[in-house]
Amino acid sequence: MIHNGWIDTDLNVKFIESMPDPVGFRRTIGKIRPVGRTGKPEEVASLVVWLASSESSFVTGQV
Repeated sequence: MIHNGWIDTDLNVKFIESMPDPVGFRRTIGKIRPVGRTGKPEEVASLVVWLASSESSFVTGQV
């Protein structure tokens, strides 16, 4: 299972853009992430590809 947090999917982007202050809202949700921003779908896709590859053969779990 991948716990990726807030990802900029079409639905989430539309939700953010519907807020009275989209920039402020994005800044607020970014503060609760260690990297300070929301994620991109391609970042999750890259992680899945890596996890499915032999390069991650020693990964047994992470929280």
